Amino acid sequence: MAFTDLREFIAFLESKGDIRHVKAPVNRDFEITEIVDRLARKDGGPALLFEGVTGFNVPFLINIFGTRQRMAWALGVEDLDQLADRVRDLLNVFREPPTGVVDKLRALGSMAQMASYRPRTVGRAPCQEVVRTGDDAVLDWLPIPQCWPGDGGRYITFPLVISRNPVTGKRNVGTYRMQVYDSRTTGMHWQTHKGGAQHERLGRELGQRSIPVAAVLGADPATLYAGTAPLPPEMDELVFAGFLRREPVEVVPCKTSDLEVPAHAEIVLEGYVDPAEHRTEGPFGDHTGYYSLADEYAVFHITAITHRARPIYPSIIVGRPPQEDYWLGKATERLFLPIIQMILPEVVDINMPAEGIFHNLVIVSVKKEYPGHARKVMYALWGMGLMMLAKAIVVVDHSVNVHDLSEVAVDASAAECGAGWNACRDAATALRIAGLWPDGRPSRLFEV
Repeated sequence: MAFTDLREFIAFLESKGDIRHVKAPVNRDFEITEIVDRLARKDGGPALLFEGVTGFNVPFLINIFGTRQRMAWALGVEDLDQLADRVRDLLNVFREPPTGVVDKLRALGSMAQMASYRPRTVGRAPCQEVVRTGDDAVLDWLPIPQCWPGDGGRYITFPLVISRNPVTGKRNVGTYRMQVYDSRTTGMHWQTHKGGAQHERLGRELGQRSIPVAAVLGADPATLYAGTAPLPPEMDELVFAGFLRREPVEVVPCKTSDLEVPAHAEIVLEGYVDPAEHRTEGPFGDHTGYYSLADEYAVFHITAITHRARPIYPSIIVGRPPQEDYWLGKATERLFLPIIQMILPEVVDINMPAEGIFHNLVIVSVKKEYPGHARKVMYALWGMGLMMLAKAIVVVDHSVNVHDLSEVAVDASAAECGAGWNACRDAATALRIAGLWPDGRPSRLFEV
């Protein structure tokens, strides 16, 4: 089940009765956030297509990843754990060198299949049905919202930002929020550990005054997810999207740069970043439930806007879980579990619960074989890419269901805590140490 574009996914959700068309007038600022936030706090609710955003003729799509089921459907499966099975099957082919003829043919077939997922370039594309340049290349016609009262302004919250490494030419696709400064410039919030920020630094070292960048709004759901995935450096997110879709992503060259963008996108903002130019970005109401502070970030200048004849504007709101970004993260948790297990075979399962603001708390079950084994797992996890952001890792026995927080708490009630602390006498103490209770001492080690 692969979706060519966002519209096919909308049609699929309609067939499932899991999307609502809202024709009543609604304000882009705060009101959409209030509606979606209420749904998220209840049961996730349906996806929403607002067709009456006051002052705009562009429909506003949100909450398409707002439940575990829709997140699975977006990636072409019925359950997210099926993604782990696909990755595990792929890894098994390369886990050991093939010996027999059958194994060699199977490995060869898997490599050929992966090669077939590379993006395919086309000459014409729906995303370029309309081309705006010069004075027409402005953002004013898009219903870009301000989500929270303390935000520094309006934000494009769900773009796929495409850039190339100035040295190697390798493509990076990331999801970085973009604060709107005026009709032709935005902030580019690529944090220092992100691929786009690395391209900016390399461009500065090379003395470049302009780094081509494209911001894609509204690709097919697998490609939208791929932009959020914590892939290894230099691994092409569009190839990864092809793997998820089981067919390559079609791309088309931009009109004002040599970048390529998904051909079936809704809207594409073409432009550049000057590595020497920075501007204050933020504050921003973030997934922690607090505002992230204002800081200096790159500035994106628009040179052209291309889009479908009647485009749809996609967005997400960011706030305390569960929100759409939580379910995007949950997909990553399930998808990358087999990779963690390949490096750490003692790991049985992993859970990054909403109660821990997703990445702030990681609960891992392991088959413990020797004293200190849990600490070895903790340190290894902290060394894996964006797992470095985890504030607390709780390691429990392999028999514990990490997705049942009550079971985790009971198991933790008799835990030995790291850093030479006294034994935890009750579940409340365990949760304080894990960072779930606000009045406990902070800990980065918690071994069961």
